[in-house]
Amino acid sequence: MPDLQTRLMAALSAEGSASSDFDLNKDVKAPDIPLTKASVLVAVREETEKLILTKRSARLKHHPGQIAFPGGKQDPGDPTPEAAALREAEEEIGLSRDRAQILGTLPAHQTVTGYSVTPVLAILRGDLQFVPEAGEVSEVFEVPLAHVMNPDNFLIEGRRWQGRKRYYYTVPYGPYYIWGATARILRALAARMS
Repeated sequence: MPDLQTRLMAALSAEGSASSDFDLNKDVKAPDIPLTKASVLVAVREETEKLILTKRSARLKHHPGQIAFPGGKQDPGDPTPEAAALREAEEEIGLSRDRAQILGTLPAHQTVTGYSVTPVLAILRGDLQFVPEAGEVSEVFEVPLAHVMNPDNFLIEGRRWQGRKRYYYTVPYGPYYIWGATARILRALAARMS
């Protein structure tokens, strides 16, 4: 089997299109509004082939307690989506930027909350000590890449939102309910890797 970097680079060069929170909801048209740029770090430890995810603080106003990639809004001082993802990962989980080798970006993902999120794919190397920023992150945890790259592990679920049933991907792992934009981005990557 090719090494991790070779497989991830092949996924980046594979055909695929942008994704959105509207993919499974064909009856809902994405609003034609200016989108706020954001980036997330889709980071995999080289030695263990495990993906790094966070559980958001329950005290946050938006998406409290949800599972997410490290990341956030692209600030004016961030020259690129990659720079934004690295800055956010450093702020949220204490990831030293020199531990991340950026491989590239996946097509942007449009969220129902008005963001255009660029997934930045990276390999992490060396000794990693994550320190969650208590105001934003309650936990940093790892999921085997093989689990989230297997399309058979994804489910489509739904719930009522703004007066209608909304469908979304989930990829549960142990006690973690990975869903929404995070699961959709992972499902797009899994399609490229399969």
